[in-house]
Amino acid sequence: MFSNRTDWSLSPNTISKALDNFKAQGIPYIDLTASNPTGCQFEYPQELLSSLVVTDNLTYRPLPKGLPVARDAVAQYYNRRDLEVNPEDVFLTAGTSEAYSFLFRLLINSGEAALFPKPSYPLFEFLTDLNDVNIDYYPLEYEQRWRINIDKFEQSILADTQAVIFVNPNNPTGSYISPEEKEEINAICRNRKLPIISDEVFFDYFFGGDDPHVSFCGNQDVLTFTLGGLSKSMGLPQMKLSWILVSGPEKYKREAMQRLEIITDTFLSVNTPVQNALKSWALFEQDIQKDILVRIRNNLKELSGAVDGKISVELLRASGGWSAVLRLPEGIDEEKFSEELLSHEHVLAHPGFFYDFEEGNHIVLSLLPPADVFRDGVGKLVDKLS
Repeated sequence: MFSNRTDWSLSPNTISKALDNFKAQGIPYIDLTASNPTGCQFEYPQELLSSLVVTDNLTYRPLPKGLPVARDAVAQYYNRRDLEVNPEDVFLTAGTSEAYSFLFRLLINSGEAALFPKPSYPLFEFLTDLNDVNIDYYPLEYEQRWRINIDKFEQSILADTQAVIFVNPNNPTGSYISPEEKEEINAICRNRKLPIISDEVFFDYFFGGDDPHVSFCGNQDVLTFTLGGLSKSMGLPQMKLSWILVSGPEKYKREAMQRLEIITDTFLSVNTPVQNALKSWALFEQDIQKDILVRIRNNLKELSGAVDGKISVELLRASGGWSAVLRLPEGIDEEKFSEELLSHEHVLAHPGFFYDFEEGNHIVLSLLPPADVFRDGVGKLVDKLS
């Protein structure tokens, strides 16, 4: 009765069971996994709503790429970052997940493979399953910082690999693509004639410092699709607007855009009000990002101070994003620790296996919760480890 592509294990894990029990009984808990900024006590300008009340929203203009005013706003978003983007190279989608689905349909036949980083976000397995795409991995390795092992990356490219994916910065490791890595990646993908998908939704959230990092936006060496969206760039996941930027050698770029336009024309999924509002929302972008950046940097500082030199746990170096990764001491099982942290201390944190960490035991925390909530949760976590 059901398709093989949805033949997932539907049994909840022990952490999910405990969390469901807490919710059913109304037991309060501290959520150190919160990734929805609209639920983390940020203040949003009320003008965001007034921008949705315009007469033009009653008119439907079904354009495959999206409305010109919105695509121009996306181009200006990059131009403010000294990245040149032509609005004609922008395709709007209703979320990054949809963007991935469109690109998988564009690039990969049923049974062929996409190459993803590991560790990485668990959503990708569901997206590939739903699009009949096999998923393979290349490793990120940690030595004072996270890096792509270029030799292992190239070895991970198999005969059925049709696209390679980079999350820049990665979620949850917070590692950006360095200029050297980009150059080596381009050389490999150019030789293998492999397109690149670069997910850069967290790109604006740089922690600071001297870590070199680059975008794939405007990449000309290889057919490249750069992803962004309001969910992270303005902390507005409910507005459901993301985009694909197409770049690369003209021959491949032109055909990719022609095919992609038919795909987007088939669905026409992006709503009109958010497209019309996007240009005016740009006025608030800097303030919203500043509030989020201040929060995540302060929480990261709080976490570093809580663990530094006090307990046998390592805060792994990250350069950006919304997450932090703790490496647990040897002998502590990450799943059991997470279960006990929730059951005994009423603190929710993700074990590393949720993100496919291959070596050691890890805990992944969101840096978005309000400062007092984060401080309280981290304090209980540290006490538990101690």
